Amino acid sequence: MTSSLGNLRDLYQQVILEHYKKPRHKGQTDPVHRRQRGHNPSCGDTIELTVQLAEAGDRIESVKFEGEGCAIAMASADLMAEALRGKTLAEAAEMVQRFQDMMKGEAEFPRELRKLNVMQGVSQFPVRIKCATLTWHTLKAALEQPSGEVAEGFVSNENE
Repeated sequence: MTSSLGNLRDLYQQVILEHYKKPRHKGQTDPVHRRQRGHNPSCGDTIELTVQLAEAGDRIESVKFEGEGCAIAMASADLMAEALRGKTLAEAAEMVQRFQDMMKGEAEFPRELRKLNVMQGVSQFPVRIKCATLTWHTLKAALEQPSGEVAEGFVSNENE
């Protein structure tokens, strides 16, 4: 059992470092339909998400991010952006909730989204959970905005 746990931890670290060093979704969407900035005051992670919606406005075409933060925050943003492509707004909201539940050890993602499960390793380090959830918290705020409105200021996940 111990060796498989060790392998899982290695995989978790490998995936996080890969997405941190070579993010696939860094930048801004074009056009920008939703924009939201998020900040984690406890460790200084700052992220700006932009979301491009499909023409009907009910599905996510693309999510991109910019910002500065630790490897966990940036990897979480990149993995999230990848997983959200093509999802409806309702599916995206459900994914935010599932990710938060996963950080509490109460859920995981189904097979087609299993790459996100690699972030489960973070739940063993309570102080790092906010790093992982920042981008999801920011996405939730972005999707709850009225269409075309750009939020001022930052959302914070300090009270999560």
